[in-house]
Amino acid sequence: MHLSKSIFLGLLFTMLYCKALSQLPKVSSGKILRLEKFASKYVDTRNVDVWLPANYSTKKKYAVLYMHDGQMLFDSTITWNKQEWKVDETLNNLVEANAVKNTIVVGIWNNGDKRFAEYFPENILQYVENSNDTIGFANRLKNYTPQANNYLKFIAEELKPRVDSTFNTYKNKENTFIGGSSMGGLISLYAICQYPKVFGGAACLSTHLPVLFTNINNHFPNLINSYLKNNLPNPSNHKIYFDYGTATLDSLYKPYQRLVDITMKQKGYTSKNWITKEFQGEDHSEKAWSRRLHIPLQFLLTK
Repeated sequence: MHLSKSIFLGLLFTMLYCKALSQLPKVSSGKILRLEKFASKYVDTRNVDVWLPANYSTKKKYAVLYMHDGQMLFDSTITWNKQEWKVDETLNNLVEANAVKNTIVVGIWNNGDKRFAEYFPENILQYVENSNDTIGFANRLKNYTPQANNYLKFIAEELKPRVDSTFNTYKNKENTFIGGSSMGGLISLYAICQYPKVFGGAACLSTHLPVLFTNINNHFPNLINSYLKNNLPNPSNHKIYFDYGTATLDSLYKPYQRLVDITMKQKGYTSKNWITKEFQGEDHSEKAWSRRLHIPLQFLLTK
């Protein structure tokens, strides 16, 4: 019996996902401790992988970087597309070079088909009445109940206290950061706006500002920008990093990032607390993000 291509791919994804569920990522330095099936009253149960650097000691304190799509960060052999961010290699090299502060990484797994609902910054919907794109909103959101506010409550009110009580961490915002790519970049931006007392910096790589996958009649970026005008945190004690490539999905991002950049300037952000970078020829992939991860890490985690 021959399987259709869609069925075959579905089975392959399921097999890879189950493998990732049962197997700890292999890292080149440091070690991974898993908070398995972390329960929440706000969102669905999920795994959380905590990377401790090789120099981790109970006699030191560490900054904390929370990252989305946690199953994609450390080990390409158990990811669905055989790619990874190379977080452990990159951060270890920076620590050894004394370029960043001592840091642990908390990799929060996404929840598969609920990823969009959890990463979509739902408070921008307050600005929908100013948009003509009602059909686009309806088509994109009809199968989703926005969960970003609950997802951020889970991180700030449940996961962070657990991490701070389990590991030797600095608890203040000056040592608490959040980051991700694509929709993960978008929810990181939303997080620092919603919880400015919790997060002191956000790394937003290939931020999926269009939300949709088209630039035609797409008003989502305008809504996001309106939200940012009212909610960006104080630039005097927050840092935000943006970037984008120019190939594949990233080719949509430049005009929308420029719109956000104007708002950043208007709100008082300068090169001291904000970076936007363009990477010519880079696409929308973990391989691309891994090649430039050292830049936001150095910017946010500088001593």
